[in-house]
Order: sequence, then C-alpha cells, then structure tokens
Amino acid sequence: MSDLYRSALSARIAKLPPPSIFPDEDLDEEGEGADTIGNLPGSGLGPPAMPSRNSQTKSKRLPNPSFSPISAAGFFAEAVQVAVPHCQLDSRVYYTAPNSQNGTVMICHHGAGYSGLSFACFAKEVTEVTKGELGVLSLDARRHGKTTSSNVDDRDLSIDILKADFLGVVQAVFPDPSTAPTLLLVGHSMGGSVVVHSCATLLEKKYKIGGVAVLDVVEGSAIEALPHMHSLLNARPEGFDSIEEAIEWHVSTKAIRSANSARISIPSIILHDDTAVKPYQWRTPLRSTAPYWSSWFTGLSAQFLAVRTARLLVLAGTDRLDKELMIGQMQGKFQMVVVPGVGHMLQEDDPTRLAEILVEFWRRNERVTIGVKKIGES
Repeated sequence: MSDLYRSALSARIAKLPPPSIFPDEDLDEEGEGADTIGNLPGSGLGPPAMPSRNSQTKSKRLPNPSFSPISAAGFFAEAVQVAVPHCQLDSRVYYTAPNSQNGTVMICHHGAGYSGLSFACFAKEVTEVTKGELGVLSLDARRHGKTTSSNVDDRDLSIDILKADFLGVVQAVFPDPSTAPTLLLVGHSMGGSVVVHSCATLLEKKYKIGGVAVLDVVEGSAIEALPHMHSLLNARPEGFDSIEEAIEWHVSTKAIRSANSARISIPSIILHDDTAVKPYQWRTPLRSTAPYWSSWFTGLSAQFLAVRTARLLVLAGTDRLDKELMIGQMQGKFQMVVVPGVGHMLQEDDPTRLAEILVEFWRRNERVTIGVKKIGES
C-alpha cells in the first residue's frame, strides 16, 4: 500500500475434484492475451495512478511488439474453471499442485483491478525454489480476470461477498478438510483483507492453515489514502488502442516494474470492446469499486493480529505501521519484511525475492515441533 499512499499525498498537494470443474473450451485466446494453458489434466487497490499520456487526444499508435502478451502456460500446471454454485460464480483458478500428497498449497488472492496471473512469475519461482514441494493456487476474484457470474447484478465487491467467494473456491477445490493439504494464505492489498477475514472460518471448518501472509497493505495508510483515490483515478487512461499499449503503460509508469510479468498479467485485466473509442477497456473499472473500499480495510489490523496462525506482513518500502500493528510488532505477534526497490506490485516487481521470503516463512512454520509456537503466533 506504500506506493498508493505516497501517490495520494502527491495528489493532495497537486488435480481438482471433477464435480466442481468445467474444462476450458476457449483454447485459442490470442485475442485475450494468450493466457490460456490449454487442455489440462484433472480438471490493495489496483494499479497506482500515474500521469496520463492524454491517450484520448493522441492518434492511434501501432502495437509495440516489445510489449506483446506472453502465455501463462509455463507458469502454472493447470488453468481451470471452478463452479461455486451458491455464489453463482464460475471462478478461474490457476494451479500447480505440490509433488507429494501431504504437501502444502499456497493460495493467492490478488488486489483490486488485477487477476490471479499477477502471481504467475512468483508461482514459477516458488515451484523452482521448493522443487515442487510447495504448490501454488491463484484465483481470479469476482468481476476480475476470467471469473464469471450468472448473477445479472454482479457489482457487489464488499468484503463479506469476497470472503464468501474465496471460501467457496477453497471448499470446491478441497472439499474434505481432513484430506486437504495444509493451506498457506497469501493476499495482496485488497486480497490481503480477504484472506485475513477468511482464515478463522477455514480453521473452524478444520482446514489446516500454515500461516497468513499479507502483501503491501496497512490499514492506517489505506484508510488515509481513500479520500484521494478519485483524484488519482482521474490520471488513468480510460482505455487503450491495443493490448500492447496497455502493457506498455503499466511498465512505463512503473505501475509494474517487470515487463515480462506485465506481459503475462495485464492481458487478463483488459477487455476488448469494438464499440469504444479506445477498444481495449479495463475489465474492472476501479471507480466502480469505490463503495466497498472502506469495507476492505477498516478493522484489518485487528483482524490480522487475531488470526490463530503464523502471520507475515510484507511491505514495499518503509510504509508506516498503524498503532495496532506497531504494538503487535513490538509484542512479536507477527513477522514483518520490507522489500526495497519495488512498488505496490511487489509480487510482479521482484517475484524471486518474494518467493524466497514466503518459502522461508513456510519452512520455518511448517516444520516446527508440535507444541512450539510458530513465528508470529500468539
């Protein structure tokens, strides 16, 4: 949340269970960014606003091949649709299973405006570092990426709805808690709030939770930034002439600092609309999520400190901790790591470093002796 907060201050001054899985039919998605993996076995707020290039008044640009989309096929083993009937959702899930039946699966929830593919490079790093011992599952939230809903009115992105959706996906993929792998919950920005709010319910349902990791969101900074978000969003382009231009905008404005990661993740957050002046539009216009911003972040610090598992907070830069987190850190209630040289999208900016941090967190807490407290557990 650090980049978002700093931007706000500037603005102020100026294998999966068959019953739940539907096979992918859209195998040729070149027009949507070629993020499909193909036929598969077994089944915060969004981009920080940057100065606009006045794209509405510029002549149409030819696509820059240096920013052409990259397929996600080499980053996850599976890409499937998971039915969550009680939420009226058909959720897109990207998954690489652990190589042992008793392994751990890291479940990743993205931030507002992004998609599960924002964790693609990170997932590949985790698989390589752990030699497949740690699995990774990354999902597209409601109104994001390739998740679809049968509900005509699909606008509600309040924390209770997002929590229900997340729990629905977890229970659809791992229906029996007694045979489910240990789960390590990871959430970026808005997604951090979702996994924190969901943890207690999963524990009540007897799922094994190895820890909760929150990426670059602090309640105090987030709440302070909210009044300035509309001014920041005014600086974002309304659309783009091509997918390549959308990718280039994110890289050139440093919203995402890794061009390779942007070439994988950005196509999934853009829709093609021939009727629009700029035919490549945002999949999730952030302004439409404004009524729910407060629900995502209010009370997050207390919720985070209350979860009965190991806790990790990873920040991009030296963001300020609010009072509750500061006291909690002094009491040793959670582990905190600051990653230098990255922006708000730290999992895309430096997936190698983040993978190292989370794998170390997992190993430290997964293999503790029974009866010994985990790091960050009260």
